[in-house]
Amino acid sequence: MRRMPLRAALAAAVTAMLALPMTGAAQATPTPPGTPVTVMTRNLYLGADINRPVEAALDAEEAGGTPQQVVAALAVATHVSRTIVDQTDFPTRSRLLAAEIARTKPDLVGLQEVALWRSGPLELDKVGVPNATVVDYDFLEILLDDLADAGTPYEAVVVGQRADVESPSFSPTMANPRDVRLTMRDVILRRAGGSVKVSDHDDEIFTNNLPVVIAGVQLNFSRGYQWADVRVGATSFRFVNTHLEAFSSDLALAQAVQMVNEATASDRTTILVCDCNSDPLLDEIKPIDTVPHKAPYEFLRAAGYQDLWLHWAPAHEGWTSGLSELVNDPTPAGFDHRIDMVFAHTVDGHQVTVDRGEVTGDELTDRDPATGLWPSDHAGVVLRLRHI
Repeated sequence: MRRMPLRAALAAAVTAMLALPMTGAAQATPTPPGTPVTVMTRNLYLGADINRPVEAALDAEEAGGTPQQVVAALAVATHVSRTIVDQTDFPTRSRLLAAEIARTKPDLVGLQEVALWRSGPLELDKVGVPNATVVDYDFLEILLDDLADAGTPYEAVVVGQRADVESPSFSPTMANPRDVRLTMRDVILRRAGGSVKVSDHDDEIFTNNLPVVIAGVQLNFSRGYQWADVRVGATSFRFVNTHLEAFSSDLALAQAVQMVNEATASDRTTILVCDCNSDPLLDEIKPIDTVPHKAPYEFLRAAGYQDLWLHWAPAHEGWTSGLSELVNDPTPAGFDHRIDMVFAHTVDGHQVTVDRGEVTGDELTDRDPATGLWPSDHAGVVLRLRHI
């Protein structure tokens, strides 16, 4: 991941950014507030650090390892990460997440890192081919079942497949040999029986994604965006959900530009929820990048997207990231920056009103008392909106 030539993607992003019309401050005469709509953004946490296997394989390649040694390094590191997925125990965490959603009852939820973990026979002659079929954990099915059990059922409106990667996995002693497959998804949920009606929806993969090649095999680490056009009473708007690239702000900026250009509604308000992977307060530039961490966030603001949390509370009350890989931190001190956000873009520039909001899953009492696990390595954000 440190080998990516991203100048072309950045140049395209900046060109598109400069071409976008900017929306000014509120100018229109306010209309009646209308029916309130509650929205949520929630990163579920896939369960382990998937960068570990990639780094192990790339390090083995740089050290001059043979193809067999590179694959062995990949497999051992995958075994470690997959073992941690069991330790971070999504069935337990899902019950905590379902309790959050059942309590706050958002009309629409944008989920990120909705992992589907599968496994199959070890196939060293098919490294990187995603063909394992045995389901170990389906985060979406588990969460929907827990929401139904909590008495607050939800329906998946859009399910977008993102990264789909498979790796050999075995311990240093060759114990538990198998292939491990991870399929990442972004999902929009609608509260079943609620007042939200969906008229249209779409899901797209970004043009610019993280290129990862291991042992001559191109791995698919795609990301994307999705939207649903919805109506609540007399109010219509577009609800967009996305998860921008974490390992490169150049890529995240290019993805944000594509999303704004393609997903912003021209005839109605657009509500965007995201794990944007862009800290508004962070000027740091990664070694592979040309723009700072905050660049995608600043682009969204320049493109007329209102940061709605700031219309409810100060930024420091909205920290959402990020806990340790094992999500068993003894304190919430790891929540020290803000990358999970809710934005609004209005056609006439009027300000969307926030009359209720909270960060969820960031208090010690939100942990599982038996295991000490937090719901996720991220916190959630819930806002009730009016004057959409």
